[in-house]
Amino acid sequence: MQKLSVALGEYPHGQALLDGDVEVDGYRIEPVEVRPVIGAYRRMIRDLEFDVCELAPVSYLMARQEGIPLTAIPVFLNRRFHHGDVQCAEQSGIRVPRDLEGRRVGVRAYTVTTGVWVRGILAEQYGVDVGKITWVVDDDDHIEGRTPPNVERVADGRSLGELLRTGDIDAAFTGNAGTGRAGAPRAGWTAADDGVGEGPVGEGPYPLLPDAEVLAVDWYLRSGVYPLHSLIALRSELVDRDPALPGRLYAAFADSKRKQLAADPDWSAQPRFARQARQIDGDPVPYGIDVNEPSLTALVRFSRDQGLLDPDFPTDPHALFAVGDYPDA
Repeated sequence: MQKLSVALGEYPHGQALLDGDVEVDGYRIEPVEVRPVIGAYRRMIRDLEFDVCELAPVSYLMARQEGIPLTAIPVFLNRRFHHGDVQCAEQSGIRVPRDLEGRRVGVRAYTVTTGVWVRGILAEQYGVDVGKITWVVDDDDHIEGRTPPNVERVADGRSLGELLRTGDIDAAFTGNAGTGRAGAPRAGWTAADDGVGEGPVGEGPYPLLPDAEVLAVDWYLRSGVYPLHSLIALRSELVDRDPALPGRLYAAFADSKRKQLAADPDWSAQPRFARQARQIDGDPVPYGIDVNEPSLTALVRFSRDQGLLDPDFPTDPHALFAVGDYPDA
């Protein structure tokens, strides 16, 4: 049997595949632990270090455009909404999204998928000219060369959380895309919380959109867009050698999720997904192309609008993945 090295984040719905409880015909799965898994993205894109790897969707789209020999299957292990991802400095005076124009906003790196989703939402839903915002970053992009002129690198080693607290930036992303950690991904990185918090106006940093969950669900109900945050990429030479591998691997991921749902139908092992299942009244991590077409189309559109993809980058979601049978799962 041929070995497949596989690097994934920590997801209960992917564990049966890693444990060997679900098999890929003709292959032996060899899990490779990289924590945080974000640290594996750059290694996969730049060095093709793994046979199969979870990747940020925007990183995959950009890699595909650059001719990096990676091919994806439509397995999206992670999803979440983004209306609550921006917090404002206490003295910034920001009240509505368009107040961000002319301001300095912190984000880990310009091309992170969270950044693309949020900028797309700000532009399409709230009429914000994201080109009039200075984006302050403290990490490198996985694929360089697409950074616009309104991006500025932190030069003095301070974290985005520190810059937000002192008012040196007017707003910042939360979590791993911003103030929830400092610097590039490394061991213990996700625990490096800057602790800026989110309070009401006048009491420390506060959310740009206080009713974020309501706004996110409303957007989903109107558009069908449920932001995807990871996909599964393979080294293209494996697909060239065995064109049936993508379909078999997809089926294995689907079986792994079914096993987890049978054991934990309420997603108690992942409370965030349980909450999102209630928000969308359905599967919080749907796999397949057709069921995810609105989300895939929106992400390509946002990436093109923000200059990360060429204007002629294909918009057909089916063109983004290896040829194969991908029933909604």
